[in-house]
Amino acid sequence: MIKRESGSNVLSLLEAAHEMSAASMTEHDAEVLLAAAIQHGDLHANIKRWATEQWEGRQLPGNINRLETYIERDDFEAWLKTRAKAD
Repeated sequence: MIKRESGSNVLSLLEAAHEMSAASMTEHDAEVLLAAAIQHGDLHANIKRWATEQWEGRQLPGNINRLETYIERDDFEAWLKTRAKAD
């Protein structure tokens, strides 16, 4: 398991998705969007992937583990800004 320090400036993919979710987007939709951005190289992350037989919950692109994939907050916020400009 990938460990992180408490109080660090890092979010799990699940935490980042939770911050993104709103009335217009479910948490799972946000997870899929984040996983796709990670897969395409648009968002840097420390990735952990599930083996197919280990899968927990609804599957994400690239079998990315939403609980143990971590994103630096600065990278997440920069990605959100570029996404907002594209909309």
